[in-house]
Amino acid sequence: MNIAKVSKSVVLGLAVLLASSAFASSKGSLQLTDNTTIGGTQLKAGEYQVKWDGTGTNVQVSVLKGSKVLATVPAHVIDLSDKPSNDAAVVKKNSDGTSSLAEIHFSGKKQALAIGDDTSANYGSSR
Repeated sequence: MNIAKVSKSVVLGLAVLLASSAFASSKGSLQLTDNTTIGGTQLKAGEYQVKWDGTGTNVQVSVLKGSKVLATVPAHVIDLSDKPSNDAAVVKKNSDGTSSLAEIHFSGKKQALAIGDDTSANYGSSR
């Protein structure tokens, strides 16, 4: 009976540990050096927080300033070939001269976020 209780405690402890480590990896920082459009929302240059929810490679990304959610967009988790040494926002220039957020890379992580719901055709795990 004691072994059963200990086993349950170990399993519960592992579940809490895994859940907390998964939660810790679902947020990060974003610094924009120029005004940038994200999901139709224009954000000014500055520091933001990002959080994402979802299972597998399809997630919903929220961009926050403090506790206020400024934009929510679909995204895909992509694998990078190397871990970047710095956080980075990959921005694309649009034909009208505006900038749109394409990817978010996180320092020390081999996974990044590709912004948009059609990114699966443009990005793959071989990056």
